Amino acid sequence: MPTDDEGGHVLPRIESPDGENGLADDLDAPEGDAAAPEVRPMAGEGPPHDADWFTALVHEHERALYRYLVRRTGQEAADLTADVLTVAWRRRDDVPDGAELPWLYRTAGFVVANHRRKGRPIPVEHLPDEVEDDDPALHAVRDEQVREALAALSPRDRQIVLLNAWEGLTGQALAEVLGVSRGGADAALSRARARLAAAWVASD
Repeated sequence: MPTDDEGGHVLPRIESPDGENGLADDLDAPEGDAAAPEVRPMAGEGPPHDADWFTALVHEHERALYRYLVRRTGQEAADLTADVLTVAWRRRDDVPDGAELPWLYRTAGFVVANHRRKGRPIPVEHLPDEVEDDDPALHAVRDEQVREALAALSPRDRQIVLLNAWEGLTGQALAEVLGVSRGGADAALSRARARLAAAWVASD
């Protein structure tokens, strides 16, 4: 069933493969483990990134990370979750305090892209700068009309729409995954929603 966003756009309801559906309606960070705090500790003020830190990271975010991956890769999600967590451990000094889950999502996007392109695990020291265009998430969308509307978007717009629809990311959390400012993320989400609405109308 279509939904309306704040801009008055008629948007398709994008069903997640795991049954959690819908677009987030507001531009504030959502509650729950998908949200990154607006104010994060300054460098050096967070806990040491040691084995205890990593154990806590896995305990808090492994389930959300697995959901992200299973929506996009299906049966390969468990192995890829382990790959992403391996990257997190080996690059633990790069993981920002207070924005761990968005960092994991961003890294997962690169890992998925490389896994599909190369058919083998990604060397953790050499993550690419951009995710490749072929988005495996399209194959998980069951509704043909919704899939057509998403396929009409650019890879970047599609990534933004699905991060919002499936992971519930908005605001600062979305900005962390995209590697842009909060204002840039808000604007990008608004544009992506408008383009999705246009593609949805065109496919009707």
